[in-house]
Amino acid sequence: MSVYQWARQELRDSLASAEAAGFEPGLSLRALLSAVVEESKAVRSVEDLADELQFLAENLDDSADYSFMRP
Repeated sequence: MSVYQWARQELRDSLASAEAAGFEPGLSLRALLSAVVEESKAVRSVEDLADELQFLAENLDDSADYSFMRP
C-alpha cells in the first residue's frame, strides 16, 4: 500500500466517522483540510505549502486540457 492509498483510506474512515457523528460531508472535508494545512505548517515552510496548495487549486478541473500534457 502506498502512502497515497493509505491517506485515501484514512480519509474515507474519517468521513464515515464524521457522518456517524452527524456532520455534513462538505463541512467535514473543510475541517479536515484546515487541520491538515495547520499540521503541515509545523513541518514545511509556508512558501512550500502555499506553492503546493496553489498548484492543487489550479488543477482542480479534471476535464481541463493542459498544454504540457500529451495524448
